[in-house]
Amino acid sequence: MPEFVWRAAQANGQLVEGRTEAAASAAVLRQLRERGLTPIHVEDAALNPATAKSVPGLRVNTRIDKSPVKAADILTLTTELSIMLRAGLALDNALRVLIEMSHKPSVRVLLEAILEDVKGGAPFSRALTVHREHFGDFYINMVRSGEASGQMSQVLERLVSHMERLRALRESVVSATLYPAILLGVAVISLVAMLGFVVPQFEQLFKDMGDALPMPTRVVMVLGHVFRSYGPVLIPVIVLVGWLFLRWLRSPSGRAKWQNWILGLPVLGPLLHKYELTLFSRSLGTLLGNGVPLLTALHIATETVGNARLREPLSKMAPMVKEGTRMVVAMQSTKVFEPLAINLVRVGEETGRIGHMMTELADILNREVETGIKRALTLLEPILILVLGVLIAAIIVSILLGILSVNDLAQ
Repeated sequence: MPEFVWRAAQANGQLVEGRTEAAASAAVLRQLRERGLTPIHVEDAALNPATAKSVPGLRVNTRIDKSPVKAADILTLTTELSIMLRAGLALDNALRVLIEMSHKPSVRVLLEAILEDVKGGAPFSRALTVHREHFGDFYINMVRSGEASGQMSQVLERLVSHMERLRALRESVVSATLYPAILLGVAVISLVAMLGFVVPQFEQLFKDMGDALPMPTRVVMVLGHVFRSYGPVLIPVIVLVGWLFLRWLRSPSGRAKWQNWILGLPVLGPLLHKYELTLFSRSLGTLLGNGVPLLTALHIATETVGNARLREPLSKMAPMVKEGTRMVVAMQSTKVFEPLAINLVRVGEETGRIGHMMTELADILNREVETGIKRALTLLEPILILVLGVLIAAIIVSILLGILSVNDLAQ
């Protein structure tokens, strides 16, 4: 088995070196990442050591991923770039290492374009501005603050922490909806199976009874007949309705009406409200904590809010603050923040730590969202199970009533 020499960076930025026996360099890369290390250089030990040290990167791309650049890719490259800068690598060398390490052509092309701009003398933040669709204003302004303060690695580390928290929050929301979605799918499949396959088996038995059948049995028989006769037509109609609904949701007016309706729901509405304010508070606190001016931070943080009904009042805060209004007064005027948030910002203004208080508010709202999701699921799951049980039981009881009626007539 060949032996590979490698160089990697620990999470604290310290460089470590070693030798590992493996079948291929891909196995070495996997082992290093499993140990929490960021690979900087991997080379077959049988090759010329001088040649191995002359190239500050990995020589083998382990696999090819042709998908476009995603948020997870940005998080990964930010994490690795932060570690490399903390280890003492220059920015251009760190970008070269990332290019060699990348297994996605789309990410490699993105990094090569950034490196080309940096080599041409452009600041890192300006190089990222060209690719605003991937990084966004929040990311770019954080990097700009790192350039101004000379603490790029620390700023990237805070960026990673911010992105991981937002991803964890989004994933918790998605995961929370997974089980109810499965239950709903099971309910639909069960009803389709009952009406499409089980009920028609009794149609011949009840065919000659006519009005003598109990009303529940007649209703179920009609539903089964309609489903069996028009099922091939209903499926395309349902797909078409779903496509039209999604298209309507993508339109500005449709999205606004849908968001307003969601916010008005009893349990889901307050949860969505807190979720959006968590995004705003986290972004604002992180930006202010890294020296971004308040007005710029307010504009960027407002754009992180996806709900137009909430974004509209939040967008009025920056003009009010620009005119000299205190931050706490501007927040009160939006009427979207609870008293706790107002009091935290008031304390932040008095102590000069608004950014820290907004981060504290984001942590509080995040916990409330997670707790609210768990409570909602505790309520929703038994309701879905009960509804499914009632529907199936109603079909079975209707069939049993019909069978009993047949027996009574036979006697």
